[in-house]
Amino acid sequence: MKILSIESSCDETAAAVVEDGRTVLSDIVASQVEEHKLYGGVVPEIASRRHCEAISQVVDSALKESDCSLDDIDAIAVTACPGLIGALLVGVNFAKGLAFSANKPLIPVHHLRSHIAANYVCHPDLKPPFLALVVSGGHTSFLKVNDYTDFEILGATRDDAAGEALDKAARAMGLPYPGGLHMDREAVGGNAKAYSFPNPKVDGSVFDCSFSGLKTSVVNLLHNASQKGESIDIKDLSASYLNAVVHCLIQRMDLAIESTNINTVVLAGGVSANSVLRKEMEDLCKRKNVKLYYPALHLCGDNAAMVGSQAFYEFNAGHIADMKLNAKATCDIDNIAVILPSEAVEF
Repeated sequence: MKILSIESSCDETAAAVVEDGRTVLSDIVASQVEEHKLYGGVVPEIASRRHCEAISQVVDSALKESDCSLDDIDAIAVTACPGLIGALLVGVNFAKGLAFSANKPLIPVHHLRSHIAANYVCHPDLKPPFLALVVSGGHTSFLKVNDYTDFEILGATRDDAAGEALDKAARAMGLPYPGGLHMDREAVGGNAKAYSFPNPKVDGSVFDCSFSGLKTSVVNLLHNASQKGESIDIKDLSASYLNAVVHCLIQRMDLAIESTNINTVVLAGGVSANSVLRKEMEDLCKRKNVKLYYPALHLCGDNAAMVGSQAFYEFNAGHIADMKLNAKATCDIDNIAVILPSEAVEF
């Protein structure tokens, strides 16, 4: 089964053709990162406009690279939630028009589900059940993946996502956008014990986490040093702060492994590219004698190959939308019923 998939949840316009959920025939990404660098972060209105400008050419390129015509495609998939609402609407409306005109099934895909599915593309042997940590600029979730479309939320962030905390702290340090990437580079060779940061916990929920306090602590440290005329070693500060954020994630995954007795762990999302997180997760899984999977670096960020992979399993589960499909800025990973029709759609 060949699925043409579309992703436009943030600042990448992407399209891909994926066969049977595992084989990527094409994967095209038009990134806006250079433009958003001017503003130190993603500007939603600009992102939406750039999606409008790029989406037709990106989809056409994905079809050409896969050596497929629209007639060869069995279904159209699109990220429908969550994300920037204006950006999502560009992809959803384009996919709806394409599916309607070509009389193809329309498959809505949850963005976080597709991040996990990036691992299916890279690791043909991977199958549920497993534990997953999805960590990105907007999301941090600890999940039990019972089946390809059956997700159980163990815990999540109560405020800032881990990637957001890295980006905001990096901006305060004067590092370029995207901050998390540059902090990772700065941390190389830095002393991770040079600066002390709190280890935040959430009362009554051992798997939930909070990063707003960590972000505030590094901002206060920088302000205090500036007022006192003291110098800050950015390499040491990057290493120390990054270590504090990663430590919070590792602690909770350690507990998840212990409490579920599941012997497979999956890392996903944009921050899964972080070298410190990968190293610490590798060490944890080695100590616990569990298997660890994470995507290739080019599939950690937003792309459409991961959307096409997850769409295959959503289709098999009967998760097909009609022309009333709408985008949603927020949507829990374990409940995509809110974007599906009340009655089955047949093709």
